[in-house]
Amino acid sequence: MKKLALIYNPFSGDRTFKGELDVYTAALQAAGFLLQPFRLDGSLDLGGFVAQIRNFDAVAVAGGDGTVNSVINQMVARDVLLPLAIIPSGTANDFARFIGMNIGAQGFADAVSSGNVILADIGQANDKYFVNVCGAGLFTHVSQKVNENMKTTLGKMAYYVKGLEEIPSFHPMSVRITNSKSVQELDIFLFLALNTAGTGGFPKLAPTASISDGLLDFVAIKACNIVDLGRLFIKILRQDFLGDPNILHFQDNFVQVELLSPNPNYDTCDIDGEYGPKLPVTISNIHKKIPLIVPEGFA
Repeated sequence: MKKLALIYNPFSGDRTFKGELDVYTAALQAAGFLLQPFRLDGSLDLGGFVAQIRNFDAVAVAGGDGTVNSVINQMVARDVLLPLAIIPSGTANDFARFIGMNIGAQGFADAVSSGNVILADIGQANDKYFVNVCGAGLFTHVSQKVNENMKTTLGKMAYYVKGLEEIPSFHPMSVRITNSKSVQELDIFLFLALNTAGTGGFPKLAPTASISDGLLDFVAIKACNIVDLGRLFIKILRQDFLGDPNILHFQDNFVQVELLSPNPNYDTCDIDGEYGPKLPVTISNIHKKIPLIVPEGFA
């Protein structure tokens, strides 16, 4: 019988996964797996648990992007690179959705038992790793400012409500952006370095993104007036914005972002919905680092 470590966050999203735990356990046991659960509650040593499962066959994690981020950072730090399967149960499940893992308990058990594993890229921002996105500026810290009760009640809508509150007081960021081909100095509202196609309810910010091409998609919104910003968001919703003059977009495996003038409210990166390093930040792609369990048919 194969051994599977199941790490779950009972506080993610609408907090219903703990009620689904038995359904997933039954499906996985029927598929021939012996489960070792680990409940994340902020007081237990996730790193110590990860270090103890080297001889397991795979790791499953139930939670949102932030929970997945925590697990992957511990796996990479301890070189415990077991095949990883994701159960999307958080408010933001952008990475799991991109790889098609929103398939329910039986679909999840089928994917894990199929052994369909790819080697996936991850990002690195200074000394932290991310699976989906690293960014800074307008809207990027919304997930930390929304309290848990608001997330539970409103779900993803809570992010939009909180994000709108930022616009009147936001001051553009003066930055220097360096990649492997150029150096640019400009004022921006925000930047995102994406490993997948989207984040924050915008699934097609980088429509050609791949998690195994060795590249990150870098998207920045240049400082513009409120009318142009409104038009730009409409284009983003329509998924036809990449040619807009107020958008900077490129693909690369390296980018550095530096602040040219102090902006203390927006000098810290967000990585997968969690606080990351302060600017300046050097962001790189680590090619095919994580063995990732995906459904059959995922390209």
